[in-house]
Amino acid sequence: MRRVLGVILAGGLARRMGGGDKGLKLLGGRPLLEIIIERLRPQVQGIVLNANGDPARFASYGLPMAADAVPDFAGPLAGVLAGMHWARQHQPDITHIVTVPSDGPFLPRDLVAQLEQVCDAMETELACVASNGQPNPVVGLWPLALYDDLHAAVTREGIRKVDVWTGRHRLGVTDFVTDPVDPFFNANTPEELAEAEALWARYGAAL
Repeated sequence: MRRVLGVILAGGLARRMGGGDKGLKLLGGRPLLEIIIERLRPQVQGIVLNANGDPARFASYGLPMAADAVPDFAGPLAGVLAGMHWARQHQPDITHIVTVPSDGPFLPRDLVAQLEQVCDAMETELACVASNGQPNPVVGLWPLALYDDLHAAVTREGIRKVDVWTGRHRLGVTDFVTDPVDPFFNANTPEELAEAEALWARYGAAL
């Protein structure tokens, strides 16, 4: 039986948003991070925030933080590795982590169940999502059994692209519908945040 830890990836520089923490931007009067936590919490055995810098800015959420061990904002694979490392150190009963970005407020409420289902159906080691046939490799279910392999890939080989590493392993992909909203819509820019605001006003309560 899998025991899954949620890892919210908030370790980037948010350059396209103008800097700062995307997860602290407001949507419907609430921080994106708060919305994501609310959607993810019932699906997992706990949540860790992968973020760098001063942890005080996230203190109100009461989440443990796992900073990147790889310097220079090495991207989402470094966040996956940080989440795995935290689980190994603090929750040894955890078998997998599920990663989600801090700027995706329409996160499916059955995300983990869908990822587990595709792993079982396709007999794969790990799984990621797609929407309308477009893969989103950052949202995925990752077994801690691959920690050493990922650690070597990131720290020794310098691999930064998620799909380069996942391409070495059996990967299942579960495709989500995008009607009425793409569940993996990311608010990367001020314009996309405004678009998310409009979608949230129209559909948020029903999603």
